[in-house]
Amino acid sequence: MLLPDNKKIYFLSDFHLGAPDHASSLEREKIIVQFLEEIKHNAAEIFLVGDMFDFWYEYRKVVPKGYVRLLGKLAELSDAGIPMHFFVGNHDMWMKDYFLKELNIPVYFEPKEFERSGKKFLIGHGDGLGPGDHGYKRLKKFFRNPLSKWLFGILPPVAGMGMANYLSRRSRAQTGASEEAFLGEDKEWLIIYCKEILRKRNIDFFMFGHRHLAIDYRLSPLSPKGRGVGGEGSRYINLGDWIRYYTYAVFDGEKLDLKSYKGKDGKIIRN
Repeated sequence: MLLPDNKKIYFLSDFHLGAPDHASSLEREKIIVQFLEEIKHNAAEIFLVGDMFDFWYEYRKVVPKGYVRLLGKLAELSDAGIPMHFFVGNHDMWMKDYFLKELNIPVYFEPKEFERSGKKFLIGHGDGLGPGDHGYKRLKKFFRNPLSKWLFGILPPVAGMGMANYLSRRSRAQTGASEEAFLGEDKEWLIIYCKEILRKRNIDFFMFGHRHLAIDYRLSPLSPKGRGVGGEGSRYINLGDWIRYYTYAVFDGEKLDLKSYKGKDGKIIRN
């Protein structure tokens, strides 16, 4: 796919709508919708890279209450012919086919490669990738199990949603500020994951969310062999969030930039 003149591809993640309370979520949702309205004239494609909602579960005939402004805007953009893609995150992993059927937005459950204007992108939410975090990986496998989904689905929505929201709040409280510290190239598990991929094949841009840090990191060459398959010039992009940083990436066919919609570019970690 070659980008038409004056068209761009946008990447956003980690809205966490619904958290920490209705008023804060609604204010954030309006800002996101305003951003989408501003980019609709030049958006060739939009990638939504997970944790759009703080929790999401699709019962057979029930979807979570709220978010009508965002869902309406996504429907408008889709109806206008703008392709969009959604990657499930750890907070909305129980998404099914609602987005595909109602909004014509395909849903991906694993990282996926795309090629645009000669550049290769590997895109995914980022949770459960790389070394370590074995406890979460076991938990993710359990939650992804069809039986677990079915058991949750037989709960009345008021009980299921209440329990899920409680667990989501507890998870954030336990994590606290630990997610906000950049650990360095040798300890950042997504950077380690990117380097492992580069040993096998060329990727120009690794695009992830989940980390809640806005990071634009040029990956160090791995070896003379690594340079030959993309070790030099490859970039790891973490999209930050729309809670503190309001950050997004934009690709114009040649150049990719990580920016803040609210002027917080100084908070972006770069090397």
